[in-house]
Amino acid sequence: MLKRTLSEPLFLVFFLLFFVFGCTKLDTTTVGSELIPEVDNINTFADTLDVLTTLKASEGIYLDTTKLNYIENYVIGKVNDPLMGATNASLYLQMKPPFYPYYIGKALKDTIVQADSVVLCLSYKYFWGDSTQPMQLQVYKVSEAAHGEWDSVYSYRNINFAPDMGAAISDPKTIDVRTLGNYVKVGIHDSSKNQIRIKLSNAFRDLLFSRDTTSNKAFLNDSIFRTFNNGFAVLANSGNAQVYFNLLDYETRLEMHYKRKNGGAVDTTYSNFYFNSGQHGEFLRRSAVSNKIIRTRNALPIGDQELYLQTNPGTFANLEIPRLTNYGNKIIHRAELQIQQIPDPINDKIYTEPSYVYLDLIDTGTNKWKPIYFDLNPTVYYDPDYKIPGFPFFPSNGQVDLAYFGGFLKKRTTAIGEQGYYNINISRYVQEIATKNTTNYKMRLFPAHSFSYTQYTSAIIPYLNPIAYGRVRVGGGSNPNPEYRMRLRIIYSKVK
Repeated sequence: MLKRTLSEPLFLVFFLLFFVFGCTKLDTTTVGSELIPEVDNINTFADTLDVLTTLKASEGIYLDTTKLNYIENYVIGKVNDPLMGATNASLYLQMKPPFYPYYIGKALKDTIVQADSVVLCLSYKYFWGDSTQPMQLQVYKVSEAAHGEWDSVYSYRNINFAPDMGAAISDPKTIDVRTLGNYVKVGIHDSSKNQIRIKLSNAFRDLLFSRDTTSNKAFLNDSIFRTFNNGFAVLANSGNAQVYFNLLDYETRLEMHYKRKNGGAVDTTYSNFYFNSGQHGEFLRRSAVSNKIIRTRNALPIGDQELYLQTNPGTFANLEIPRLTNYGNKIIHRAELQIQQIPDPINDKIYTEPSYVYLDLIDTGTNKWKPIYFDLNPTVYYDPDYKIPGFPFFPSNGQVDLAYFGGFLKKRTTAIGEQGYYNINISRYVQEIATKNTTNYKMRLFPAHSFSYTQYTSAIIPYLNPIAYGRVRVGGGSNPNPEYRMRLRIIYSKVK
């Protein structure tokens, strides 16, 4: 909702827009299909329009510069999907002291009697792929010489970036994804679950503890600390799954286990370094992070019969619906793009579908993408052409009304097993074409993690799929099986 004081001219513009948009809304169903009139071919009719689909290696692969923000989940792993191909995701991050100058111990006067171990911990959230195959992870140092884009003054790095690496500082760690929800003992009195724990080498442990001395201090300030430890790289050596974790959770940390003495008995305890996001006055010591994701895809079909859709860094399909041009003035009750999965009962259980797909338009004037008119959120005014003063080009705060727009995964049971499908509501867009003979644009369909409209801004618009999570094979517009064929279903009444 707009929160501003409108001048008189802008108020008139708003009033006219309200009238125009409102007239469109009166003719179009606003809630679910339960309010759509029954098709009786007397007052209410139905059309099924062909959709022309293409997905080519030269057109349908993102030149992806996706960036992750700090609050979302990051990914590590290797996957070899027989449908789409291989994915390799690696993590690079810094863990830093919670304050400077830092000392190891619970109190300033603690004497460190013995250094026991250093453990890199990641807060586990979920996985994608085959959980029955063990994963093997290993930790390396980020090179002390890695500066420039890796410096912590930079906020977000895209998924193509990785800093230079140094030597391995852990043995390979084998992980059974299925057991990550089990409690494990931490120290003497604590336990943890949903945590990936990788013990670092004794050599790194000794090096870290040796820096907490008067003569060899590395904890005085952020620049000195980064000269000693510029971060960690976590790579997957093997496996067939991707594990997701969160940087800002308390369970993501570097644990330093040791024995201490403070005038009394020796006590066994641990202290932690964390990922510093800069959200709590930590700007001068904010941690750097990058999540490099490499795809090695199989050859993709041309896309008129089958579309292979993969979440960013992924693929997209181009759609055309020629019959919408000069469609004729009608009252559109529902215009629904129907997208059907071509099921694979074996592999689809391992390499699951993305939860959401997104649809936008290809602007014929600029050959750039832009949001679809009206249907992202019928209760919020936005202008995909970004020409109306005071109106954003996308619903404010990313408020896509999924209950209306759709695009979320649904399931049905068929003779060969479970089948996924997606329906996308473009009723108001089609109503505008029918009523005013506006441009019938080509479209882009993809499982979105995020996207941007660079003709307006460089800002990234986040969507609902985790990075690199999910893929689906759906029927194209020329699929020989009518059950899988993509189509636009329109329910309408004639204008009397």
